[in-house]
Amino acid sequence: MKITTDIPNQISNGVEKKQHSKLVDAAQQFESMLMQEVLKPMRLGQDGWDGEKNNDSAADTISSFGTEAVAKAFSKGGGLGIASHVVRQVTQEYEKSS
Repeated sequence: MKITTDIPNQISNGVEKKQHSKLVDAAQQFESMLMQEVLKPMRLGQDGWDGEKNNDSAADTISSFGTEAVAKAFSKGGGLGIASHVVRQVTQEYEKSS
């Protein structure tokens, strides 16, 4: 399920559209960070290419970047629905206060 970036009917001017876009981006970043934390234990204790334990900090950095990329892609594709729920909830709260 992909996150909906549809702008609610009540949002009509450019400033509110820009704010909604920022909200969607922030929600996706939040979900991505959560996913990174979920995926992090999966890469701990990984063996190196030769089957031996890897204590190389460069390999750990590359693995960390890979985990980050997977988490971002997962979130952009809809992820677990956390980001869309955050967007929906914040939009509802904004509509109540307006």
